[in-house]
Amino acid sequence: MLSEIAGITRVRMLYLQLLYRCNFSCKTCFHGQLLKDPAHYTLQEAQSLLAHFREHYRLDAVTLLGGEPLLYPHIVEISQYAKKLGLKVEICTNAHPGYRRTIEELAPTLDKMRVSLDGLEASHDLIRQRGSFRGALQMLTLARLNGVDIGATMVVTSRNLQEVVPLAQLLEGYGVRELKLHCLRLVGNALDNPDLAVTDTTAYAHLHRQIADADLTIQILYDSDLSPEPPGQACPNLVSGGWLDRIESDPAGGLTVSCKAVGRDVHAFRWDKTAARILYEPRENDEFQLGIPDVVYQTA
Repeated sequence: MLSEIAGITRVRMLYLQLLYRCNFSCKTCFHGQLLKDPAHYTLQEAQSLLAHFREHYRLDAVTLLGGEPLLYPHIVEISQYAKKLGLKVEICTNAHPGYRRTIEELAPTLDKMRVSLDGLEASHDLIRQRGSFRGALQMLTLARLNGVDIGATMVVTSRNLQEVVPLAQLLEGYGVRELKLHCLRLVGNALDNPDLAVTDTTAYAHLHRQIADADLTIQILYDSDLSPEPPGQACPNLVSGGWLDRIESDPAGGLTVSCKAVGRDVHAFRWDKTAARILYEPRENDEFQLGIPDVVYQTA
């Protein structure tokens, strides 16, 4: 269906939101009120989705997401299944210490554990919850000791903009190889916290100078919307030569092609969990009709 309608013949990465439920309610979370939604993938539904993308779109990798994916009761089984399909398996988590045993069980099938960190301790805990920063660092150490490649992701806000380099330097000491920087999008909980938005985007130029001058060994990847340079020309169909870098499935089955469209309920494709197939359900305001460009990541 993706190939017939959108010309997509291959997908590198599936971002699989297994459930909305989370033990946090972060001020930057794009899910917002959906964190209370019970929608989720059953194990069989998730397996069918992975098998379909592997068979029909030569899927290379899956990133397990939520909500909080470590709350998913079958997280170990779905990771094992993905490895049996030959996929690279990543997970993005808030890494609460209560998941210690689950992380240890997941370790043999995980290629990377990426932990969400929103600045240094005070900034992070304000956005998430008290004590969550130190807990996340403990779980980074646990994953590394269990042989898992570790990375971090950070939503850049007005509060933590000056903490990118200090956080990167701290993470180097924990063996983190990559820090991925995201631009804050005013969706979900972020709509209730507009003060976190960076209104003076010229500040990004200073951020890039700080990164360049810091002589970091950790790799910094950043959403190009954080660049001081003007945005490049957007690909109108979000696809280049039939190759799609990533697609995201929400717990209700919605398939979103552009990361900038995630959380906005503008998907044109949906995974039918019952029939185990992709449906095309175009709307006047879907991501293709609106021409929403995808996020482009660059190396600092």
